[in-house]
Amino acid sequence: MFLADIYQLWQNAWPAGLTMLGLGGGFALVLLIASVKLKVEVDPKVEEIHKALPNLDCGACGFAGCGQYAKAVLENPELLGKCAPGGADTSSKIADILNLQVSDSGPQKKPIVHCRAHTEDKTIYAVYQGIQTCTAANALANVQACAFGCLGFGDCTRACKFDALHIVDGLATVDYEKCTGCTACSKACPRHLIEMVPFRHENMMTVACSSKETGKSTRAICKVGCIGCGVCAKQSELFKVEDNLARFDYAQYQQTEKEEAAMDKCPTKVIIYRGKTAPEPPAPGEKKTAAARA
Repeated sequence: MFLADIYQLWQNAWPAGLTMLGLGGGFALVLLIASVKLKVEVDPKVEEIHKALPNLDCGACGFAGCGQYAKAVLENPELLGKCAPGGADTSSKIADILNLQVSDSGPQKKPIVHCRAHTEDKTIYAVYQGIQTCTAANALANVQACAFGCLGFGDCTRACKFDALHIVDGLATVDYEKCTGCTACSKACPRHLIEMVPFRHENMMTVACSSKETGKSTRAICKVGCIGCGVCAKQSELFKVEDNLARFDYAQYQQTEKEEAAMDKCPTKVIIYRGKTAPEPPAPGEKKTAAARA
């Protein structure tokens, strides 16, 4: 009786099983044909360019990822040199693939934070209890007295894929050993404090402030802010004061004695060096330490 039941089940089940097997085989055949007919041919050069790229998908080139940039630079060679993390070596490899000559694109740009105020230098109105991002804090008035300075909540550090930015005592600080110049940090800062600057020297002189308040107001709210006094501009033509704020001409920077004099005479010591071997900036009232030159 038991064997008879098994036989009856088999008799009832095998047609369905055979049907499913046939359907599976049919679908597999359709997919095989489709994969052949609809196959998109990829230019071998795109694959070569993609291999030459660092494959970080950081977006510094302006495209969503390295794959899209590889296709774009093949179609438009003028995009060559847009890969900041890869630098000159990557551009040279891609140029070889495309049989192009690489032109000198100048020094690599790196970020400079136009603020040097740590927590102890700032005037804080109240402890911020909202969403812990610079973007959220920047939407509120009076989180801190200076409406131009670093908020210190780390939007730039989260944007950086290379661990090249850290918040140190309330201030965004660049680790130039790790920085690739990808521009992600400059795009993430809601106060636009981070500027991409052509590093013509290992250490670059800069005015580490963005405040456009009057000198009197700046002195009242920040210990290390630019007061727009113009002393630096009197020492060197590379400095210019606009809207109560001194700015520096990076394109013409040659590290001469005049710029050193401007740094020495700055009353708030807001003119400092940024770079791999930059010395610690002096506190207001202190004399400048020996400048690192490169």
